[in-house]
Amino acid sequence: MTALFALATSLLWGLADFGGGLLTRRMPALTVVVVSQTVAVVVLGAIVVATGGWTEAGPRLWYAVAAGAVGPVAMLCFYKALALGPMGVVSPLGSLGVLVPVSIGLLLGDRPGVLQFAGIGVAIVGVLLAGGPELRGAPVQRQAVVYTLIAAFGFGSVMALIAEASTTLTGLFLALFVQRVTNVVVGGGALYASVRRGGRALPEEGGLRAITAALPALAFVGLADVAANGTYSIAAQMGPVTVAAVLANLYPVVTALAARGVLKERLRAVQAAGAGLALVGTVLLATG
Repeated sequence: MTALFALATSLLWGLADFGGGLLTRRMPALTVVVVSQTVAVVVLGAIVVATGGWTEAGPRLWYAVAAGAVGPVAMLCFYKALALGPMGVVSPLGSLGVLVPVSIGLLLGDRPGVLQFAGIGVAIVGVLLAGGPELRGAPVQRQAVVYTLIAAFGFGSVMALIAEASTTLTGLFLALFVQRVTNVVVGGGALYASVRRGGRALPEEGGLRAITAALPALAFVGLADVAANGTYSIAAQMGPVTVAAVLANLYPVVTALAARGVLKERLRAVQAAGAGLALVGTVLLATG
């Protein structure tokens, strides 16, 4: 079941990243973050009320607050990177964040078997190759890489924190709600500061009407992202964090394939080989 929930996480994150990257090409990244996470807050708030999740409040929620503070920074950097560079290149580099929870898992005593260790190595190499080794080039490409690496560390930190934020399903709903409320507060503050400095909160074309028209897509991005956090937390609690983290971080392959199917971004031979290695790594992790 750990593998199943972790793979569901990779699918949800991959689709959310693809949608977020597309939206950021048409409107400010901070606006995408704030609006999409606000939708998630409303939905999660209703779930918490319906399930009585508030009774699970406790010290562990500070992990959710920390995850919520780091999350908007990581998402902002990642969406900017996706808007600057090919999604099939940026997304795999973002998966380097897997090193954070994997390292923590090993320090806390996770000891995967030989096949699983092999699967971890194969999957990480595969995900990196799936983006293609295009780290040299124009200044815009270098800027995208810097944004992506910052985002990767942030995403890895969020994964480690949210896995510690609850021990029950209703507690998980509450933790995700607290995380998203913090997302909105931090992201909203950054958006306000950006506007005060002369930045834009609304798209140049269409303004508020453009955001209203894109609301279904923004809702999908926010809800897919929060669902991915939830499935990852379950996966990390059911099995070794090292295995859950690596399988969850296969999402760049999903993003790359979505970019190939929708945007017609061509996969180079090395990218196709990387996707194949990621699949082999998945099999080793699931069966090891």
